[in-house]
Amino acid sequence: MPPDIEAVAEQVFTALADPTRRVILAELAARGPATATDLATRLPITRQAIAKHLALLSEAGLVIAEPGERRRVRYRLRSAPMQVAQQFLAGLARDWDGPLGALSDHLDRTAREQEGRER
Repeated sequence: MPPDIEAVAEQVFTALADPTRRVILAELAARGPATATDLATRLPITRQAIAKHLALLSEAGLVIAEPGERRRVRYRLRSAPMQVAQQFLAGLARDWDGPLGALSDHLDRTAREQEGRER
């Protein structure tokens, strides 16, 4: 059974709501897999805080923990949950395209009519 798109999107949006988690994801995207300690040396955040954020990102499925050498856990990005969230947003955008297009057309038509009266 496929995962509930809304539930996955909600987890992703919750994870992305925090600017620190967005910075961590951006760092992993730019420099590849890293440990919490690696991230703490690059970012102005304690290792303990990074570990908590990574746990939430892992719960949302945005990162995956991989065992590394000497019992160190490396985290890498997973794109699947982000793609689900993008699909969710695309569906919302499609629902808005028609009404927004109609509103735009109405406003353009009203502006042209107003210009015609002023001449």
